[in-house]
Amino acid sequence: MQNPTVPDLAGGVTAYLNRQENKTLLRFITCGSVDDGKSTLIGRLLYDTKLIFEDQLAALESDSRKHGTVGEDIDFALLVDGLEAEREQGITIDVAYRFFATDKRKFIVADTPGHEEYTCNMATGASTADLAVVLIDARKGVLEQTRRHSHIVSLLGIRRIVLAINKIDLVDHDQAVFDRIVAEYGAFAEPLGFDDIRPIPMSARFGDNVSIPSEAMPWYDGPTLIEHLESVVLPDSAAEMPFRFPVQLVVRPHLDFRGFAGQIASGKIAVGDPIVVANSGQLGRIKTIVTAGGELPSAREGQAVTLVLDGETDVSRGSMLSAPDARPLVSDQFQAHVIWFDRHALLPGRSYILRSETMSTPASITTLKHKIDVNSLALEAATHLDRNEIGVCNISTQTPIAFDAYRDNRATGNFILIDRMTNATVGAGMIDHALRRADNVHWQSIDVTREARSALKHQKPAVLWFTGLSGSGKSTIANLVEKQLHALGRHTMTLDGDNVRHGLNRDLGFTEEDRVENIRRVAEVARLMTDAGLIVLVSFISPFRSERRLARDMMAPGEFLEVFVDTPLEECARRDPKGLYKKAMSGNLANFTGISSPYEAPEEPDIHLKTVDEKAEDLARQVVDRLKRDFS
Repeated sequence: MQNPTVPDLAGGVTAYLNRQENKTLLRFITCGSVDDGKSTLIGRLLYDTKLIFEDQLAALESDSRKHGTVGEDIDFALLVDGLEAEREQGITIDVAYRFFATDKRKFIVADTPGHEEYTCNMATGASTADLAVVLIDARKGVLEQTRRHSHIVSLLGIRRIVLAINKIDLVDHDQAVFDRIVAEYGAFAEPLGFDDIRPIPMSARFGDNVSIPSEAMPWYDGPTLIEHLESVVLPDSAAEMPFRFPVQLVVRPHLDFRGFAGQIASGKIAVGDPIVVANSGQLGRIKTIVTAGGELPSAREGQAVTLVLDGETDVSRGSMLSAPDARPLVSDQFQAHVIWFDRHALLPGRSYILRSETMSTPASITTLKHKIDVNSLALEAATHLDRNEIGVCNISTQTPIAFDAYRDNRATGNFILIDRMTNATVGAGMIDHALRRADNVHWQSIDVTREARSALKHQKPAVLWFTGLSGSGKSTIANLVEKQLHALGRHTMTLDGDNVRHGLNRDLGFTEEDRVENIRRVAEVARLMTDAGLIVLVSFISPFRSERRLARDMMAPGEFLEVFVDTPLEECARRDPKGLYKKAMSGNLANFTGISSPYEAPEEPDIHLKTVDEKAEDLARQVVDRLKRDFS
């Protein structure tokens, strides 16, 4: 190693390893705006703590000549910017984790990207951190991304901040610059609820105030960064929190063994302790705690174990076991802060997959209460969240989930949102509290079932969902289908897009947000009509695949048929029965599907009707024939 220190092996190697094992561990992140020196600072920390081997140092010197941005000096940022794209652009893209240690403490540091488009990676790195080092370029001061990262750090429960005023050498180590930035950041951060903000002037490139005090700043008499990191008080251990055990797998190797495997999210457990299944309320008791190395008398937060209960208790993958006297909340509606990552906006009413510590379930944003201005922290009215925006939402899940408020338990109070079409992670959330309406509203048991209503009508309920561009012939074909079904004695109802907008949806316009809500409402009405035993014909443009998927998922399996009325845009514009294409093409009609708003054609419709050179009556007969075949 470069300038190695000889480890103190007094008492032998085993004693030395025990001392290392018993050191406390601090997880922290570096964050802030792009080019504020985050990667350079971590490289300097690794160098100063003598964790760079001679061959690594030689490679670093070579890489510095090839990719470096500091002239002939060593570019410490290259130690953690490992991706080729990062080195070529001189930026951080992915989260890089590094371990280092001093005589007093062990550390895991996450180098997070400063670019706005990689905010999701920054949030990932912050989610497990106990402290954040917020870097600020002394030349630039507090920037928008500095504020955004600070706000995210606050939302993620980090309460200890090091305000690292970096590149102080480029402003001649001026105390006035330092004091001005500290005052500006302090005024901004006051509402964020940090317990401690420690400002330190430094130069990561030259090592000033990183591990040794700087002779160039006699006016600063505070600790170096390393000194502060070694002495900062760690938050309470998650082992002192109430017991939480998300079940990841039911282990059944043979008839005589049934255990529940997972990682303890918080708290501790011992053989003989009582537990409760959060969702069902069933009680049980720990019989044995099994690990790969054998049975244990007890276990604590962070350990992967298999719990065996002393009786027959209904537990499955996704269940949460907890202490009976400190149970988590169980609800299908709650308020949360959401950070949005995707280039497609978050839209209330749109269905996503919510993945929590315990399970995955379909969910939707029922209300977007407001978004938060990252510069002023003001609450602003909003109809959607764009990429990297933060908002407060009410969320409804298809099935109740067990959770804690994020401020009480970070492990069980977080979730991510996943796009149902692309499977991409589009947002992350921190749960504030359950909504009382979720506790007050219950399903009313009704004796007359949907099966009984269907039997009375001598038919199976179904939803025929006609989708296509305006002017494609949806309403014409749907009308003919209903006439033919009526002649066959079927009980039907048609929901037409224009007709519904005269009543139920008269308050909605044609923005993307309103289109999503338009389809959500109609799908709910269609579902109620299938409960009545009807065959429901829905004729809506319904331009987005995600909303058509939402409608399908609302219905009973096999009761939804997507009918794609496929007419080319040019033919629809030629027909133009309502004169709308002419207005849209002249710029007098905004948000018109196919012209100024997108239409996402079905990829695998249940029925595909190509209308060019076909008679509407023949196309309607195709639909009726399919219905006879599948629903007779």
